[in-house]
Order: sequence, then structure tokens, then C-alpha cells
Amino acid sequence: MNETAIRLLQPADHPALAALMVEMQGHYEVPCPPPAEILAGLAALPAGIDILVAAKGDAILGFASACNLYPGPGLRSGFFLKELYVADTARGAGLGRALMQALAELAIERGHRRIDWTADVDDGPLLRFYESLGAVSQTKKLFYRLTGQALLDLAGPGE
Repeated sequence: MNETAIRLLQPADHPALAALMVEMQGHYEVPCPPPAEILAGLAALPAGIDILVAAKGDAILGFASACNLYPGPGLRSGFFLKELYVADTARGAGLGRALMQALAELAIERGHRRIDWTADVDDGPLLRFYESLGAVSQTKKLFYRLTGQALLDLAGPGE
């Protein structure tokens, strides 16, 4: 039986990761682009994005997507964890913890001094999971988002 490996995303993983992303969008009950769009996005990832996958054979059972941030404490770099997701069928097997541990190892290897992320305040099990990792919620910061028409309005007229 194949063991689950935590490693950086490889191009050959794109179809399996796209399928897991479709599952994730359904889990969160949000719209999902067609698989071809997801694959195009994965093929054109911007610089500074790291995706770790939990792979078992050809299957991707989970992933963590993070981007580099600067500046952080002491004007050092860090990671911002954008997404951590484990397939419904693979939950409870320690893959979320394994992905976070691998992300922490990668952060230290690259000289980063912290990992930041957001979490839904009404998801008690998720918050307990993050606290079990040693993470501390930050109460002095607010999370803002600029999207849709507000983003277009701020950007002003295009040329």
C-alpha cells in the first residue's frame, strides 16, 4: 500500500489537484470554475506561490497553498497560508497537521519567521485544530477584502 507523501506540487499533479479543488468549492458551497480554468490557473501560478500536496499514488488527498510575504517581524519574510484543505474521505488521518508541519519546515528552510492565515470564526473544530498546532489567534487585526465593483472603482478607469 502506498504511503502518503507531503511534497511540493508537480505539474503531473495538476489534474488530481484540480479535482480536489472542485470538491473543496462544493464543500464551502461556493461557485466553481470549470476544470479547464482551474488547470489553466495551476499552469500559470504566479511567482512566490508554494503548494504542498498530500499525495498517495496518483491521488491528491490534501493541499496547502501559501505565498511569500515581506516585510514581517524584524523586516523578515513570512508565508501567508491561503488555503489548507483535506479531502472529505481523508479527514482525521493527520494530513492537515502533516501539511502544516511541512509548511513550517519549508518556512524555516527559506528563512521565514512566521506563517499567517485567516479562519472562519464560527468553525470550532477548525479553530481547535489550529490551536492544537500552537497557533495563537490575533485579536488586534481585522481582515479586509476589496473585490468586485469596489475593486474596479478603486482602480479607476482603464486605458
